[in-house]
Order: sequence, then C-alpha cells, then structure tokens
Amino acid sequence: MANQFIILLLLLGTWLPMIATASEHPAADNLSTRPDVRHFISIMTQQHAFSAKSLTRLFHQVKIQKQIITTISHPAESKAWFQYRPIFITPQRIARGIAYAKQHATELQRAEKIYGVPGEIITAILGVETYYGQRQGHYRVMDSLATLAFTYPPRSRFFRRELEQFLLLAREEKTDPLSIRGSYAGAMGQAQFIASSYRHYAVDFNGDGHRNLWDDSADAIGSIANYLQRHGWQRGRPIATPAIVRSHNYQSYLQQGIKPRIPVGELRRQGITLARPLPDEQKVALIKLEGRRQPEFWVGLKNFYVITRYNHSPLYAMAVYQLNRAIRQGQAEP
Repeated sequence: MANQFIILLLLLGTWLPMIATASEHPAADNLSTRPDVRHFISIMTQQHAFSAKSLTRLFHQVKIQKQIITTISHPAESKAWFQYRPIFITPQRIARGIAYAKQHATELQRAEKIYGVPGEIITAILGVETYYGQRQGHYRVMDSLATLAFTYPPRSRFFRRELEQFLLLAREEKTDPLSIRGSYAGAMGQAQFIASSYRHYAVDFNGDGHRNLWDDSADAIGSIANYLQRHGWQRGRPIATPAIVRSHNYQSYLQQGIKPRIPVGELRRQGITLARPLPDEQKVALIKLEGRRQPEFWVGLKNFYVITRYNHSPLYAMAVYQLNRAIRQGQAEP
C-alpha cells in the first residue's frame, strides 16, 4: 500500500496534525461542527486516544455524498434472480475468472491447502466483488462511511461502528484515511472488506510485512480464504444443490431462513427431492429464487451459508456458487 497512501507519523497513539486544512473536494458544510460528529470525535478521543484536533481537521474535509444514499437504497440484491444473475454470470466474467485462476494458481492452491477453501470459490468471490480486482470503487471511504454514519438513519449505528474501525485501521496501517478509496458502502480493496473485516480477517499472505488488499492479489486471496474458514467453511463439503418441489407444503421452510436447519429427510417426506443425494440427517436451508417464468428451488448447505457471511443475500451466494462452477468447468475443458 506504500505506493498508494501517504504515511502518517504516529506519536503516543495520536495523529500529529498533518492532515491538510484544505481539501481537493471541500465539504459543502463543515461536518466537524455537527453535534453527532463532535460526540463521535469525543468517543474516539476517550476510548482510543485519538487527537480531537486531528479528527476535527479530518472531518472538516469530509464530503457528504448524496449519491451514496440513493445507491444503498436500491442495491443489486433487491432485484429478482433472473435480473441479478446476468450481471455476474457472463461469458466475459467466466473467461476472466479462468485466466485469473491460471495466473494465480500457486497462491490459490496454497490458500486451499491452508484454509480448505477451493480456489474457484475464492476466484468467484473476487469476480463478483471487483471483477478480479479491476473495479474496487471510486469513493473516498471516509466520505462513504461518514455519509452513511451521519445521514442514513436506517443503518447509522452499523456504519458508525465501521467508521470507528476504519479510523483504527488507518492508524494501524499508517495510512492517510482520506487517501483510501472503495465502494459506496465503504468496502475496500480487491476483496471488498469492510473495515472491521479488514482488521480481523485480512492476512499478509505473501509475507512482505503488510496486509495489502488493494494491490496484492496474494493477500486478497489469502484473506478471503481466511475469512471463509473463520466463518466455518467445511473442507471438501458440498455447497448447494437444486431441489424439485412437487407440493405446496414448503412456505414454512422458506421462513426458516438461509441457515441450514431442516433435515433432508423431512423435506423428502414433504415431497421435496434433491438433485444430489444427501443423508436424511443432513441439515439444509430451502431457497426459492425468482426465475423469469417460474421459481427455482435450491437447498443450501453450511458452505452456502458461509458465503452469505460475506454478503447476506442468497442471490449473492448463488452467483458466487454458479460462477465458481463455470470457472471450474472451464478449467477442466481441453
């Protein structure tokens, strides 16, 4: 990250006032004067020994981005499956994924050996998240998180926690928080980790002493594998399989959510059969996806649920799963 970010001097756990008082993108109004921001600065000062003066100067340069509120209010995951799938399962994305898996075969194989996560799953997550690192987001993360923390009440509490984590991350990594860019929701790097995930799950996979998810594909690969493994990935176990529903006795199963709770034998007794044989005691989740003409039914296992820890939408997890299968098939073809 050294070639991307300005190194900040640290002294006794506080930032020296080296953040410029003027900004290339000045805020329309001074965010640092708002009572809720002043309260946040006070918390950061008391709990984490930040300099109140430096944080005030930092927030003076933050710009509220109204477009972020519009975007987060209409996420891609609100689409129907038949609209969502074509965004990510395309010939171009599959071909690029096959090439990426070949280019980074050594790192992907090492990640699978250490963490148990198949290289194609890691590749597919990178493909869905950032088109294999090529689309990492253009918003300043400080702007994104401050916008959502202080002007988006539905999730302000969550994003204030992430803003706290982001400032801690910037201090730990000795980077200027205004120099870091990411998604509208504050996700960063090739792996699109939010700040709390970056702090807890990012790894220095190439051993150079830095966790660099922006420029270092090895670190991104290892960090995704570590994240999934830490959330319960089961080595060598299945992810999902199509289901055939012949009765209307399935609505109660859908209401149980995407965490596997339903024994396969119980589904079978209700006329729901699986394309892949699974033991009766195996617990799964029943998933209904909106097709163009009729619904698609699937069952998700523990590993499918683990993918949803990355993004809680079953549409996201299914896109990763299907892109993974397409990449795997493409690698196997002569």
